[in-house]
Amino acid sequence: MQQLRLNAGADKRLRGGHVWIYSNEVNTKLTPLKQFAPGEQVVVESANGKPLGLAYVNPNTLICGRLVSRDIKIPLDRSLIVHRLNIALSLREACFDKPCYRLIFGDSDGLSGLVIDRFFDIFVVQISTAGMGLFKEDIVAALEKVFKPQGILFRNDGKMRQTEGLESYSEVAFGDVPELVPFEENGVPFLAPVHTGQKTGWFYDHRDNRARMQQHVKGKRVLDLFSYIGGWGVQALAAGADHVTCLDASEFALDVADQNAALNNGAERFTTLKGDAFEGCKMLLEEGEKFDVVILDPPGFIQKRKDIRNGEQAYKRINQLAMRLVEKNGILISASCSMHLQRERLVDIIRSESRTVERQAQIFDQGHQGGDHPVHPAIPETDYLKSYFVRLLPVS
Repeated sequence: MQQLRLNAGADKRLRGGHVWIYSNEVNTKLTPLKQFAPGEQVVVESANGKPLGLAYVNPNTLICGRLVSRDIKIPLDRSLIVHRLNIALSLREACFDKPCYRLIFGDSDGLSGLVIDRFFDIFVVQISTAGMGLFKEDIVAALEKVFKPQGILFRNDGKMRQTEGLESYSEVAFGDVPELVPFEENGVPFLAPVHTGQKTGWFYDHRDNRARMQQHVKGKRVLDLFSYIGGWGVQALAAGADHVTCLDASEFALDVADQNAALNNGAERFTTLKGDAFEGCKMLLEEGEKFDVVILDPPGFIQKRKDIRNGEQAYKRINQLAMRLVEKNGILISASCSMHLQRERLVDIIRSESRTVERQAQIFDQGHQGGDHPVHPAIPETDYLKSYFVRLLPVS
C-alpha cells in the first residue's frame, strides 16, 4: 500500500479516536492526493512517519480519508466486514427483542460510509463513499454469511454519493425484496416502502422516543406533523389514542400510513391530510382545531453550518404553529434531526415560542437516538437526534 503522510499536528484528532482525514491535513508535497485512486486503501502516517492505521481515500473530497483499521496488518476486506457485522449484531441483540433495527451506523460501527437497516430477514443497504463502494460484493457476501437473508436491497441514492462522485441507483442485490416490507417497532407492526420511501424506507432512530410517546396518548386526539408513513401516529393509535391525524406532503407516504393504521385495527380512528406542514397547521388553526398531543418531527432544516440561521427560523415558525394547535394543558413533542441545531438551542426555541403564544412550557421528558444508532464519542456528527416532551400550560 502507498503511504498518506499528514502535516505536523494533524494526527491529534485521529489519536483521540476520530477516523476522518481532511484534505488540508495531508502533506501533499510528500504524498500528493492526486496520486491516489478513489477508494484506494493507504497507510496513514504522522508527520514523523509513524503509522497510525489504514484508511481508504478519495482525493476529490474534503474528507479525503476515512480510517478503517488502527492495525496496518488488518485492511478493510470481507473478513473484517463479517467481524464488524457480528460486533454490531451483538449490541442490537442486547438492546432489542426483535430483529428490526439499524444494524450498521457508519463510523459508530467501524464501517464508515455504510448504513444497513434490518427488517426481519430483509436488509436495506446504503453506501455513501467511494471507498466503501468497492466492497459492494463483499458486503452482500458478508450479510449472507452472518444472517442468511431473504433479500438485500441497495438504496444507493443518498445526497453524499454525488459529492463522492458516485451514481445513484436502487437495486435488489440478493433474493426477494417486496415493495412493502413488514417489520415491528415497540411491539407495533408496520409496512415500510423500502424501494421508494425516504432513505431506507424507515427511521429507526426515534424508536425510544416513540415508546415514551405511547405513555401520553391513550384517549387523546393526536396530530402527527411531517408524519411520513405514520411512525409516530400509528404507534399512538396502537397505544389507544382516541383519534390520530397524520399530515404529510407526500400522498404516497400517507397511503402507506393508511395501510399501517389498518394493520393495527385503527382505520376508523385515523385521518390523513396531504400538504405542506406549515400551511397545513395554518389551515387547522383557521378551522379552530385543537389536539391533546402534537408531534413535531420535521426533516433536517439545517443540513450545513451555512444553513443555521435560516434553519433556526424554520424551527421557530413550525414550533410556534404546533403550539397554537395544542389544547390547554396538552403536550407538544418537539424533535430535531439536525446535528447543527444544538440541544440548548432547541430548548431556547421552545421557551421563546411558548412565550410568544402566551403559554408556560414544562419540559418533563427528553430523548435522543436509540441503541442501534450508537454515538461515537470522538465524532459529534453521530450524536444528532433530540426530542423534548413539553406540557403547555396557560399563563397564570
